[in-house]
Amino acid sequence: MTQTLAPAPQTDDAVGLGRARRALRAVAIVSCVPYLSLKVAWLAGSRIGIPDGSSLLEHRASMAVANSVTVLMDAAVIVLALVLTRPWGLRVPAWLLVLPAWVATGLLAPIMAGFPIQLVVDALGGATNTTAGGEPFLDAWVFGVVYTGFIVQGLTLGALLVLYARDRWGRLWEGRVWELPAGFIGAAQRAVAVAAAGCALPPLIAHLLWACGGTAGLDESRVTDRASGFYVMEALSVVFLAMAVTGGLLLAFRRGRALPVALPLALAWVGSAATLCWAGWLSLAPLTDVADGPTPVLSLTYAGQMIVGILVACLGVHFLAERSASRKCRTA
Repeated sequence: MTQTLAPAPQTDDAVGLGRARRALRAVAIVSCVPYLSLKVAWLAGSRIGIPDGSSLLEHRASMAVANSVTVLMDAAVIVLALVLTRPWGLRVPAWLLVLPAWVATGLLAPIMAGFPIQLVVDALGGATNTTAGGEPFLDAWVFGVVYTGFIVQGLTLGALLVLYARDRWGRLWEGRVWELPAGFIGAAQRAVAVAAAGCALPPLIAHLLWACGGTAGLDESRVTDRASGFYVMEALSVVFLAMAVTGGLLLAFRRGRALPVALPLALAWVGSAATLCWAGWLSLAPLTDVADGPTPVLSLTYAGQMIVGILVACLGVHFLAERSASRKCRTA
């Protein structure tokens, strides 16, 4: 990908020296401070925001490891903000930027969509989240501070990424779907899109069932602790799966011919990232010893989501590489 997605010539606008990009970068970096401060405080032994009886107090060693990892992950947001706005950022190999940006999209998008919806649902009478046994997991203000910071990070990084990608690779998603040349996508890519759609069906049905109140495949603690956040995230899992599959099918079969090429690419990018990364994150949660391990049905559901995310992401990479090569041939 480093060679096929070559950077465009640097211009005053492309190097990210505009006031808007400086402001977005500053906001992105500042929005990391609350989360990083909390994590560092917990690593230092502070109990700020952790109420008595929280399960976090019972697993100090595993939580120290988890907090260290998440500190590094949030610090990566600062690095991304710098890469997207500094002249040297245009010389970073494509894969070294695209992969962490894609992962950041996958981890932040569900929070950006889910937290505001959960607040609305809670305001209308939804139940609050607690751990098994009814003890609060964290003080309520912690979720507000942390998730608000995540939303700001997602908005600012998303804007910076779009501006950066437009400058460096914007030519790859110009035009409409109907303008794609015949034979641009082969039988192998169409087979991958169909496979992704097939693999998405079981997890989509499972999440839809749980979003509607079903309990099949859930362990007892999850059934007991279901609250507004649970139902919101289950519904969003359905949405992101549908986005990934739709984007993949539109690219592979050139459907929606009047649509701009950027739309199916955006659906594939956000849908595959959220589907894979969020499922992967939930699969790793039991390693902290705070959450119970997933049931076999949950494990299969997460595995199905990750397979869908990988397949759709591969479709997107192939599409961009092929379009880059075809444009080079026309200009040669």
